[in-house]
Amino acid sequence: MAVIRQPMIELRGVWKIFGVNARSALAAIRGEGIDKAEVLRRFECVIAVADANITIEASEIFCIMGLSGSGKSTLVRHINRLIDPTEGEVYIEAENIRRLGALELRQLRSRKLGMVFQNMALLPHRTVRDNVAFPLELRGVDRYERSLHADDILEKVQLGKWGDRYPRELSGGMQQRVGLARALAANPDILLMDEPFSALDPVIRRQLQDEFLALSRVLRKTTVFITHDLDEAIRLGSRIAIMKDGRIVQIGTPEGIVTQPADQYVADFVKGISRLQLVTARSVMRPIDEIKSLGVEQYPCAPPDADLKKLIALMLGSDLPILVRQDSQVLGYVDKNAILRCIYGQDSNA
Repeated sequence: MAVIRQPMIELRGVWKIFGVNARSALAAIRGEGIDKAEVLRRFECVIAVADANITIEASEIFCIMGLSGSGKSTLVRHINRLIDPTEGEVYIEAENIRRLGALELRQLRSRKLGMVFQNMALLPHRTVRDNVAFPLELRGVDRYERSLHADDILEKVQLGKWGDRYPRELSGGMQQRVGLARALAANPDILLMDEPFSALDPVIRRQLQDEFLALSRVLRKTTVFITHDLDEAIRLGSRIAIMKDGRIVQIGTPEGIVTQPADQYVADFVKGISRLQLVTARSVMRPIDEIKSLGVEQYPCAPPDADLKKLIALMLGSDLPILVRQDSQVLGYVDKNAILRCIYGQDSNA
């Protein structure tokens, strides 16, 4: 019998409308189709999240991105019930967290969820080690064991020699590592990260992105990562949800969003993104029966996950198409025209 795998996180029809007349506003939205401006005018309410439906799998890095005011931070706060939805349900491992009592909710937050904010909120009177160990202290773990565990986590975030220092002695990037280490200390299944690197300068930001990706490959935590930076979302996310005015406009892989934007809003977002290390041969290849079989054994080959940069390197100095091959099976071919169309943002199969 096949095992049905439950998603780690699921949001079903989540609405969040701020204001005392939220219920009436929601009824008018559904009954009359009024927009955000009309909701504000008639009901003095603000639509923060509108009918959000998301499924996030275990070990996935799921990025939620949008401009300021798009609703992304409000949305992520439903996952740990810092905010209750006006309507809709939130599930963690198939458990409806809206039904949890106060004690069960505290246990969920302390054992299953870790959160990293843009503002790390480190305790200035505690050492780095004690900041990291603080969640274990709240759980009642004895001082020796939690210190050992904190030191182990600090090694993972490359701060092994800084345990006895205080937050004021650390740079911004180092403080952000402490915030991440503190979230990891309780060994949560889920990390909620709300623009954790946005206040850092570009060089440190990229360095922390690299370190986070390396750490994620080892720890395999399910991560919901909030950002307003599409480059960051594309670099980190296995999938991305793009929000506008409280609504999710598109959910997809980085490659899918760049090559097949759902509307003009998304297309405008992605038009400046380089496709060279994002789009793969699988996306631009054409059916193999379109080329003559004569001499096919001389054609260069590439796997289906080879990116455009690798395909261009193979094609330099040759006019032959590239065969896209997986094991012994030829899946299709890529030629120069397909690559050029993709680079310039045109449908490769047009």
